[in-house]
Amino acid sequence: MNMQTVILACAILLLAACGSAPQRQVETRSTPAPVEEHAVGAHTAPATGGGYLAGDGPGTDVPANLEDIPDATPKSEPLHRYANRPYIALGKTYAPLTVAGNFRERGIASWYGKKFHGQRTSSGEVYDMYGMTAAHPTLPIPSYARVTNTGNKKSVVVRINDRGPFLHERVIDLSYTAAHKLGIVSSGSAEVEVESIAAGTSLNTLARPDTVQSKPLEKAETAMAGTVPTAGAATATGSNVYLQLGAFKSPQAAESFMEQMRAMLGETAKQLSVFVKDGLNRVHLGPYASHAEARSSADSLKARLGFKPLVNLR
Repeated sequence: MNMQTVILACAILLLAACGSAPQRQVETRSTPAPVEEHAVGAHTAPATGGGYLAGDGPGTDVPANLEDIPDATPKSEPLHRYANRPYIALGKTYAPLTVAGNFRERGIASWYGKKFHGQRTSSGEVYDMYGMTAAHPTLPIPSYARVTNTGNKKSVVVRINDRGPFLHERVIDLSYTAAHKLGIVSSGSAEVEVESIAAGTSLNTLARPDTVQSKPLEKAETAMAGTVPTAGAATATGSNVYLQLGAFKSPQAAESFMEQMRAMLGETAKQLSVFVKDGLNRVHLGPYASHAEARSSADSLKARLGFKPLVNLR
């Protein structure tokens, strides 16, 4: 066998070996990576018995004193330079609020744990699943909120330092400790009331979930006349169709909220009034000639206020 034949045989063997070897998959970043949803609570619990997604969960070193970990303490903090700018997540545009204390909503809460523990939050801070924090799509970062489980009435105060959730129409993602204290770790999700807390607000004055409506958001402005109308009072136009911006347990809270609304609504604020019903001081805008007119106004106000007012009858 001459040298050329030997070289040819070696080349054939080498090519055969390369063809049979497993090929490494090369990762490409030519297209943006998908947004990872960190709202880990599930509507139906997986086989593990928890309500979290695969790969997430409580962790293996859970502190024994979770109940003793104190709630977050509201204090005045400067807004984050970048985390409060409008952004897009999963194709939807979000416009974060820049003022705390004028927001309340009811919806489904979830929690996130070990999968994100130690990672950076939207504020740049490291996520601590054993702290008293939460992620919210639009509340200011940083700010504080009271979260109450509407089922068992347990309540906690958390510091908002992250963005999310963005799936399943959830309203807030809680840290593991906050979820534990609210009793929703095993189920993964539960209906809650979320109420933003302004710096300096006494936690005792915040409305409780058993005395507020079961729909989103609320705000306030001072009554037009010196008197507060009572339930069933007739209006000058004869219409009883209004937009409700907020409902508050105390007149002082309603008055404070109305001051904020006055600054946001300008001339429209002249239509604001407080209507007392069922022990709540309800901040109304109107009256409107019809339901259709009220709904149209609610749609137009949504962008300005950051929430959609509710059509309400007196």
